[in-house]
Amino acid sequence: MTETPTETEKPQYRSDVTVELVKHSAADSDVLWAARVSTAGEQSLEELTKEPERSKGLINFLMRDRHGSPFEHNSMTFFISAPIFVFREFMRHRVGWSYNEESGRYRELQPVFYVPGEARKLVQQGRPGKYEFVEGTQAQHELTGRVMEDAYRHAYEAYQEMLAAGVAREVARSVLPVGLFSSMYATCNARSLMHFLGLRTQHEQAAVPTFPQREIEMVGERMEEHWARLMPLTHAAFNANGRVAP
Repeated sequence: MTETPTETEKPQYRSDVTVELVKHSAADSDVLWAARVSTAGEQSLEELTKEPERSKGLINFLMRDRHGSPFEHNSMTFFISAPIFVFREFMRHRVGWSYNEESGRYRELQPVFYVPGEARKLVQQGRPGKYEFVEGTQAQHELTGRVMEDAYRHAYEAYQEMLAAGVAREVARSVLPVGLFSSMYATCNARSLMHFLGLRTQHEQAAVPTFPQREIEMVGERMEEHWARLMPLTHAAFNANGRVAP
């Protein structure tokens, strides 16, 4: 039996994303003891009590020569709130990632929707595979905001109408757009995060050009800020070696 929906809430519109580091076991020393076990055996555990700065050369060597497995012995869990279309791109990253997302089958989805901010470039120029985005006009920004908000409002009213008539949430959610905000926990290690960042962010030190959609790049930038504080030597080596995952 479908629960009676709550009184219709007023839609909210966001141009940002939320990324919170909710728990972690991640430090530069994790890379060092994992790497040194190959030559030091049980003595490699001594790296836990040493200052990682003394061994930053080893971290750089591992990154440069792409010895990747030592970068997997750590964990970071993020809480992310972003538009559904961001999560559909996000979940193409499968190796080294675990996800749990809120379910439109089990809860009534809230009317929070994505509308691009003023800084979001709106106009795509060029052919597929060789294009760029440029600033939109004021009229284009106004049109985008108005049309999106109207579409979101009508879609959510249709969703609420079906819920009120007793239609199951898993059916009623079909009318909701991919601009709806969802939330999830995403857990990864440094190696899988580096692969994500290498593809989903643009950076002046990147050896390989990338063309991410801006909204998933926003998520990547905030995840990188957290990771850089946890593993500064590993982060520096990642940048110094072209932002290519080992």
